[in-house]
Amino acid sequence: MIRLTNIKLALDHEENQLEQAILTKLAIKKDQLVNFTVFKRGYDARKKTTIFLIYTLDVETTIDKVLLEQYKEDTQVKITPDMRYKFVGQAQSDLKNRPVVIGMGPCGLFIGLLLAQMGFKPIILERGQEVRQRTKDTFGFWRKKILNTESNVQFGEGGAGTFSDGKLWSQVKDPMHYSRKVLHEFVEAGAPEEILYVSKPHIGTFKLVTMVEKMRAKIFELGGEVRFGQRVEQIHFENDNTVSFDEGELANFSAKQVTGLTLASGEHIETSHIALAIGHSARDTFKMLHEQGVYIKAKPFSVGFRIEHEQSVIDEARFGKNAGNEILGAADYKLVHHASNGRSVYSFCMCPGGTVVAAASEAGHLVTNGMSQYSRHERNANSAIVVGIEPSDFSNSEKSGEFASDREHVLAGIDLQRKLERKAFVLGGENYDAPVQLVGDFLAGRKSGEHGSVTPSYKPGVTYCDLSDALPDYAVAAIREALPAFERKIRGFSMNEATLTAVETRTSSPIQITRDRDTLQSLNTKGLYPAGEGAGYAGGILSAGIDGIKIAEAMALSMLKA
Repeated sequence: MIRLTNIKLALDHEENQLEQAILTKLAIKKDQLVNFTVFKRGYDARKKTTIFLIYTLDVETTIDKVLLEQYKEDTQVKITPDMRYKFVGQAQSDLKNRPVVIGMGPCGLFIGLLLAQMGFKPIILERGQEVRQRTKDTFGFWRKKILNTESNVQFGEGGAGTFSDGKLWSQVKDPMHYSRKVLHEFVEAGAPEEILYVSKPHIGTFKLVTMVEKMRAKIFELGGEVRFGQRVEQIHFENDNTVSFDEGELANFSAKQVTGLTLASGEHIETSHIALAIGHSARDTFKMLHEQGVYIKAKPFSVGFRIEHEQSVIDEARFGKNAGNEILGAADYKLVHHASNGRSVYSFCMCPGGTVVAAASEAGHLVTNGMSQYSRHERNANSAIVVGIEPSDFSNSEKSGEFASDREHVLAGIDLQRKLERKAFVLGGENYDAPVQLVGDFLAGRKSGEHGSVTPSYKPGVTYCDLSDALPDYAVAAIREALPAFERKIRGFSMNEATLTAVETRTSSPIQITRDRDTLQSLNTKGLYPAGEGAGYAGGILSAGIDGIKIAEAMALSMLKA
């Protein structure tokens, strides 16, 4: 087959114009066209008055070879690549000990699924609850302010991505087409087929709940096992007398070998292969691994606020007279500003037609996130507006937190997150209400008293205040500079009545559990496979799923050699 790219048609084009565009592009007759399918459909809205749909098409003709030779210099006419997923191997017999996956977010889910499909019968351990109970616990927190620290937006089956917009696109390089495997598994589990071809696919929370259940059922059918409410207390190793923490010395270091783990219940599980897909909020597990000598280093992350506008404002700014078009749907945006103080400010996790949600996982802390349903029909648009934080920002700060005595203070980013989350909790009234300020008041440096045209969507509730002290001074200054700059790109963005809700701290993991590039094992721990967002190797549902496939393949190849 032939893949055609950058086929551009008007937003309101007739159905037969797509076929005609193929005939024109390839200069062929209609009887030479056998069939075609849409591989990808996006849009170009740079000119609001004239919006185009951009297609990538897979085309079959009676003269494919001739056309590929004829257009070999045309970058928009190429052979359709083989994107079918191919397993790296199959287990041939019962294993001495089964592989264990810690965590059942998108990454852990795909590690478990792929290992099960290859016959390795994995054991998946999830500290939180199964997805329906977790949904009850989370909505209970939003309604009644009762936080279950082991079952919430961060912890439980499906991971943090379950309570999000369900975005399924990523900018990670994917030469092996693993993203297609992820999307096909989601469709098989009940996702709409459009996620296979729209340029920015999304699912939404309620659809994700059902999909996760079906994928879990498939793992069970294939001999895998999933256990909920199972927090890992300790990992055990051989060759544990000497520990190296210097990355420069690790090349000559005899790595420890994983031998098993112990759960909080006291149960011990023997295994030589552990996938560590714990998510970006498993702070107690980060500390445990660090104390046990697993190589960890600090990495950059970001902090900021959630900003809300009426979705109609964003639609009008992005699409003009085409706002409300069914194909375009609710408009999104992606913004970045390089502030004069050297900080980068950018939008993150933009949720069209969604809500700002309470995402705390620790008592006495307040964290926000964004969520949308598949319909994206809520009144407001929201996104995080965040500022980059470097390890140098917190490595030299006063070491007064829980991790103050740790080597080189590599977990100091967690101290900073906690400090900001506790401050937001206090500003909100110490009852899980979120501190809120109108953009106009934030820019002017005055306290807000009530909302205007934009009603905050955060539940349980909000407290109007001054957010000047909610973030480090450099972050506040950078955001105050960025908001008017964003106004020049999206009209209405810095409008007085837009709403800021504090605080957003969980944009990504503050640490990286560094792994070997070839084996994907921990640099100083054999058999331990750091994976996904928590280990610093993914950011979002799709990239986490892709990383899960990579980890499953690496584990399978290692077990097949044993």
